[in-house]
Amino acid sequence: MVSQEQRRRQLAREKFLRQQQRRTETRRKSRIRNSVVASVLGVVLVGSLALYTTGTLKQDDDKTNANAEVTPSASAPSKAPDPCDKPAEGKVKSETWKKEPAMSIDKSAKYTLKLDTTCGAIDVALKASAAPHTVNSFDFLAKKGYFDHSKCHRLTTNGIYVLQCGDPTGTGTGGPGYTIPDENLKDKSLKDNIYPAGTVAMANTGQKDSGGSQFFLVFQDSQLPPSYTPFGTVSESGMKVLKKIADAGESTGAGDGAPNATVVIDKATVTES
Repeated sequence: MVSQEQRRRQLAREKFLRQQQRRTETRRKSRIRNSVVASVLGVVLVGSLALYTTGTLKQDDDKTNANAEVTPSASAPSKAPDPCDKPAEGKVKSETWKKEPAMSIDKSAKYTLKLDTTCGAIDVALKASAAPHTVNSFDFLAKKGYFDHSKCHRLTTNGIYVLQCGDPTGTGTGGPGYTIPDENLKDKSLKDNIYPAGTVAMANTGQKDSGGSQFFLVFQDSQLPPSYTPFGTVSESGMKVLKKIADAGESTGAGDGAPNATVVIDKATVTES
C-alpha cells in the first residue's frame, strides 16, 4: 500500500516532469520562431533596402527592436563588451527648418567632415563638386550643432554592412524639416551596384529627392541600388573606428538593430581646406 508521503513525492515528480516538458517545448518553439525571423530579415535586407525615415535598412519603423520574452538557453549569443567611451555632456538639438539652406560653400574647394564620436574620430573627405547640395546641407547643419550629442542608431551586419547616423531623435524617423536632391548617383566608385567600404552616403525614404540629415557609413562592401547619394569617403583611421563598432555587434542578434557600442557623435565639424 502506498503511503501518503510516497504519494506526495510521486505527484511532485510528475509535476516537475510536466514543467520540464513545457519548458523544453517553449525553448524549441522560440528557436524555430527566431530562426524564421532571422531568415526573413536577411531576405528583406538583401532584396530591397530603403534607408531612412520609414525604417532605413528595412522599410519599417521598428527602431527599438522590441522582442518577445525568450527563455535563456546555452546557445544564446553573448553580448560583446562596449568598446566606446561615455558621451560628452550636452543635449541634442530639436530645431528644424522649412527649406533647404541657401548655397554657401565653394563647389571647387575641398571640405572635410570630422565626427568626434565616443568610439573615436571619423574623418570624411567630402565630394563638394559632385554633391554640392548634400555637402552644403552638412556644412549648415554642423554649424548649427544639429548632429552634436546624437546617437548612431542603427548597425546592419547582414546582407549590407553599414552604420547609420544623423537623426537627433535616435529613432530613425527624424530629419531637419527639409529635403535635398539626390546627387552623384553615377559616381565612378559605384560599380555593379556595390557601395564600397569607406563610402558615406545619404539615407532616404525610397522616394526621389527625399534625403534629409540621416546618412550611413559603409564598413564593408555592400550591394545596394545606386539611389543613395554618395558624398564622402572615410579615412583609414576612421575605418578602424567603424570596424571596432561593427565588431561589437548589434542588439537583435539578427544582423540589424541598434549598435551594442555606445556610438554618439559628440561633435560634428565641416572644415574647408
